[in-house]
Amino acid sequence: MTPPDESSELLLTRRSLLGMAAGLLLLSPFAGLRAQSVLQDISTNRSLNFLHTHTGETLSVNYWCDGAFQSQRLTPVNYFLRDFRTNEVANMDAGLLDILYELQVFADREATFEVISAYRSPQTNTMLRKSSSEVAQKSLHMEGKAIDIRISGFSTKKLQQFALAHQRGGVGFYAKSDFLHIDTGRIRSWVG
Repeated sequence: MTPPDESSELLLTRRSLLGMAAGLLLLSPFAGLRAQSVLQDISTNRSLNFLHTHTGETLSVNYWCDGAFQSQRLTPVNYFLRDFRTNEVANMDAGLLDILYELQVFADREATFEVISAYRSPQTNTMLRKSSSEVAQKSLHMEGKAIDIRISGFSTKKLQQFALAHQRGGVGFYAKSDFLHIDTGRIRSWVG
């Protein structure tokens, strides 16, 4: 962003305010504080776009309006983030949506999140554990509290750094498969 000269006008848009708030949070000595409080003060609507990498389905949803989650709009989110192997649907933790929204703001783009995995039934989790040692036995995916994502055209490593700055749950970075695990569990991080 170029600084304004004397003859130009500085226009503050919602997007630029969110970007500035995000930047200040990352640069501040309080970077560990939740970005959520900053976003709650200046964001009246929160929207997300998804593409499911396994089903090819897409979803655009404005899940937060006028200071509240829109429960009727969470139903299609739950269906979209279902266990695509069994078609079982679970109630996803709405806090995941806010974490994704914050990552979108930090990335300074209205991004489409590519979803690799969200809810997993216990049967699916057991099946995946048999083929990979990186699948947790008590995975938060089974509780609707975890999602594996990437943003097309955006560095997953940089996305990981943004997620770590939030300190809002678990963050796993899988460089080889190019995705980020985000969950609403206790604060921790790992590289897979």
